[in-house]
Amino acid sequence: MRKLALSDEILLKVDKAARYIGGEVNSVVKDLSKIDIRFAMCFPDVYEIGMSNLGMMILYNMFNEREDVWCERVFSPWMDLDKIMREEHIPLFALESQEPVKEFDFLGITLGYEMCYTNVLQVLDLSHVSLLAKDRKEDDPIVIGGGACAYNPEPIAEFFDMFYIGEGETVYDALFDAYKANKAAGGSRADFLFAASQIPGIYVPSLYNVTYKEDGTIASFTPAKEGVPEKVCKQLITDVTKDYRAIKAPVVPFIKATQDRVTLEIQRGCIRGCRFCQAGMIYRPTRERNVEDLKASAREMLQNTGHEEISLSSLSSSDYSELKELVNFLIEEFHGNAVNISLPSLRIDAFALDVMSKVQDVKKSSLTFAPEAGSQRLRNVINKGLTEENILHGAGEAFKGGWNQVKLYFMLGLPTETEDDMKGIAHLAQKIAETYYEEVPKEKRNGKVQVNVSTSFFVPKPFTPFQWAGMYREEDFVEKAKVVKSEIRAQLNQRSIRYSWHEPDVTILEGFLARGDRRCSKVILRAYEKGAIYDAWSESFDYNIWKESFAETNTDIDFYTLRERSTDEILPWDFIDAGVTKKFLIHEWEQAKKETVTPNCRQKCSGCGAMRYGGGVCYEGKN
Repeated sequence: MRKLALSDEILLKVDKAARYIGGEVNSVVKDLSKIDIRFAMCFPDVYEIGMSNLGMMILYNMFNEREDVWCERVFSPWMDLDKIMREEHIPLFALESQEPVKEFDFLGITLGYEMCYTNVLQVLDLSHVSLLAKDRKEDDPIVIGGGACAYNPEPIAEFFDMFYIGEGETVYDALFDAYKANKAAGGSRADFLFAASQIPGIYVPSLYNVTYKEDGTIASFTPAKEGVPEKVCKQLITDVTKDYRAIKAPVVPFIKATQDRVTLEIQRGCIRGCRFCQAGMIYRPTRERNVEDLKASAREMLQNTGHEEISLSSLSSSDYSELKELVNFLIEEFHGNAVNISLPSLRIDAFALDVMSKVQDVKKSSLTFAPEAGSQRLRNVINKGLTEENILHGAGEAFKGGWNQVKLYFMLGLPTETEDDMKGIAHLAQKIAETYYEEVPKEKRNGKVQVNVSTSFFVPKPFTPFQWAGMYREEDFVEKAKVVKSEIRAQLNQRSIRYSWHEPDVTILEGFLARGDRRCSKVILRAYEKGAIYDAWSESFDYNIWKESFAETNTDIDFYTLRERSTDEILPWDFIDAGVTKKFLIHEWEQAKKETVTPNCRQKCSGCGAMRYGGGVCYEGKN
C-alpha cells in the first residue's frame, strides 16, 4: 500500500485533503525498477484548476504511453498546506508515488497565464529546487516550461532550464531520448542542455545573451555558444487525425474540478484572426479532427470516466465544419443517458440556438455574446468579424427561443478607443434589451429580460498585431469603466442591465508580465520573497507587494506597459518563430489603424506564414 506524503493529522487540518492523496481512477502507477525517466508534470495552481487543463491531460497520457517514462502530477498546495509544509519542512511531492519532486529527472511546468508566475517559484521552493537555474546542481530536476506563456518566456527565463515552444506531441520523444543518451554517456547537466538546444522547439535561456540600449530597449539577442540556433521554431502536428494522441481514459478527480467533464478537442487553431487574440495567432493553422474519430473518442472517454458531461473544446466551435453531424450524434447517442453537452465558443446562430435548446434547460441558462467592442468602428479595428446586425439578430432569435438572459463581454482600453466607443457598450446593451420586448409578445415572455454586461481591460500580447500597442494607467482604466457605468444608468432599460468590470491593477501587472524581458525576473522574485502567491486569485492578490517590488528593484513598470513600441524595435520574443511572420503582424497593425477588416482564413488567405506547415485550413480543398 502506498505511504502518503502527508500524515492523517495534516490532512485533517487542510481544506480539500483529496487534492493531495492521488489514487484517482485512471491515474497511472508504474514499477520504478522498469523506469528510465521520472517526469513531474506540474500545473502551478490548485488541483481543481490544473485537473481541468487539456494540455496537461494530453501530455500525461502521451508520456505514460512510453514504457521507460513515468509521468506524475503536481499542483500548487493551497495556502493552508503551504504554511504547514514550510513549518514542518515537508518537500513538495507528486500525487501518484507521493515522492518528492526533487527526486525526479524533469519538472515540467504548464504556463497557461501570467498571473501564475509567483506560484512557479512556490513550486520550486517547496520542491527544494534552487529558484534560479544558474544555481542548480547536477542532481536537480531539469525544469522545463511550456504552454501559451512560453511564447514570451523571458520574464521567467532565469527560473527555467528550458522551454518547449509548440505542441507537445512533436519533439518530447526526441528530448527524452537525448536525456537517456546523455546519461548513458556520463554527460553533465550542461551537456544535456546544449544537446536539447539542438532539438527544434527547445529554448535554453542560459545559451543566449541579451544586451540593452541606453533607452532600455533590447540592443541584441544572440546565441552564447556556437551551434545554438538563432531562432527557436514553434513545433506542431499538421495532421490532427493521424498524429493526434487521443486521451482514452482521463484521470477522474476525487473532488469537483473546475471543468468536471470529459473534454473533446475538436480542432486546433482559429480562422478568425481577431487582432487582440494571442491564441488565434500562435495556434495557426486551423486543423480539424476527423468526426468519426471524435465520435469514437467520446464513447471511450465517457465509458472510462463515468462523467455526465462532455465539452467540445475549440477556440471557435462554430467553425468546425462537421459540428452539426458531431452534435447531432452526441445528442442521439448520450443525451438520453443523462449526459449533458457543453458547447463553448459558439457563434450564436440558428443552428447553435437549436442545439442549445436541446441540451440546456432554457430557464436556467443565459447566452453569452462577446462583441468585445461597443461600436462597429472599433470592432473593425480589432477584426472581430461581428456586426451589430449579427448580434441583435442572434439575441432576437434567442429571445424567441425562450431565453431571457444574455451575458455580454467587452474590452476597454483597446487601441484607437474613443469615448463614443465606450458609450457604445451601453447603447448596444440597451438595443438588446429593447429587442426582447420587440420580438417576444407579452404573453410569451419568460419574465423580464436581463442583460449582464462585463468589461475587462485590454492587455497587448506577444505575436498579435497589437503587440506594439500601449496600455493605460490604472486610474485611466477606472475612468473608462465609469464612462460605461454612467451611460448605462442613462438608458431607458437600465434596470434590465447589470454592469461589472475586472480590477485594473491585475490588468496592469498582467501587461507587465506578458511583454516583459529578462530583467523582469528580479521583480517576480522580489514579489515572491515578499509574500506574493496565488496572484490569479482575487482573495490573495496584493498589488501593494508588487508596487514595493518595482520600487525595490528600480524597475519602471511604465516602460513595459504605457509606451507604444516601434515596429523596428527588437522585442523580447523576436527570437521565437511562432509561425506568423512579423511582416504579417505589422500589416495587420496598420490595417487596424485604418479600421480595415481582414477576411477569415476560409474566405481568403492573408499570407500570415502558417502555410509553411503544410496542413490544415491552408490546404483545404487543394489535395
